[in-house]
Amino acid sequence: MELEVRHFRVLCAIADAGSLHQAARELGLAQPSLSTQLRRIEEELGGLLFTRGRTGCRPTPLGRLVLGRARPLVTELAALVTETRAAAARATGGPRPRIGATASRALPGWLRRLRSRTSPLAPALQMDASANALLRMVAEGRLDLAFVHEVEGSPLRIPEGLRLRVLMEREPQFVSLAADHPAAGRPEVRLTDLAADRWMVDSTVDGEWDGLCRVLREAGLEPQMLHGDYLTAYALAAIGEVVTVSQPTAHPRSDLAIRPLHGDPIGVRLLLAARTEAQLDNGFSELEEAYWEAARQAPAYREWLERTDRATRPPRMARA
Repeated sequence: MELEVRHFRVLCAIADAGSLHQAARELGLAQPSLSTQLRRIEEELGGLLFTRGRTGCRPTPLGRLVLGRARPLVTELAALVTETRAAAARATGGPRPRIGATASRALPGWLRRLRSRTSPLAPALQMDASANALLRMVAEGRLDLAFVHEVEGSPLRIPEGLRLRVLMEREPQFVSLAADHPAAGRPEVRLTDLAADRWMVDSTVDGEWDGLCRVLREAGLEPQMLHGDYLTAYALAAIGEVVTVSQPTAHPRSDLAIRPLHGDPIGVRLLLAARTEAQLDNGFSELEEAYWEAARQAPAYREWLERTDRATRPPRMARA
């Protein structure tokens, strides 16, 4: 096997993540595939680069030597790609914004505003369940902006040099349950109201599984937990099979009730990331407008904002 820069990027990702499982999620690979790649790289270089254990992966002395040479190569390549794309954009009359995001109801409005205000070219969109993966892509020059959320109690790994701006310091997370659920008629739901329910959570979303488990444990609950994407979770919640965490901006459905949780035990921080302040300036105001547009269109969230005296758009926050 002939080593390529992408192989060195894999090694850096494993070292930064500290585990094959987490690195695979951030790289968008299946863990067996990543394990196979690492084994082949080690065979090519002639020695173990990482020790594997219950606590994760740690570089061996040989691994540290390779990483010391690999990181500058990966960084230089990212810079080369960024400069080349910028030159190509100038030659063709303007840049095509490259944005990434975790799931959000604010995305359609953000894209619409970016198209009309910042560039005649439609933005290129990269979706990913992993906020850490998107932040890495920004740091490597593969994205210009990334709109991500950070689950309370599960801090993201922010690459060195990245600039952040806070859209919401703490957005409450609601719960979705069947419209005929006993708790659906209440203006807000207590976790204890859901003690007999199964929860479905997308464990590929950074921090989501651990964050919910921590909140449920603190409430003295140990419900059955199911792994699944949120599209499936909403479909199952509608027929009463599960309940699931919901963004407060979620659109209402006749078969689902979206309710605030009593005491707001689950929260996320909404962030926009870029490599420069100028890039943040080129996308933040549009994102802010799109977010509050989505908030006004979500009845449960709009009522919550009015009840907590947060109905007016807060002043823009500066750096994280």
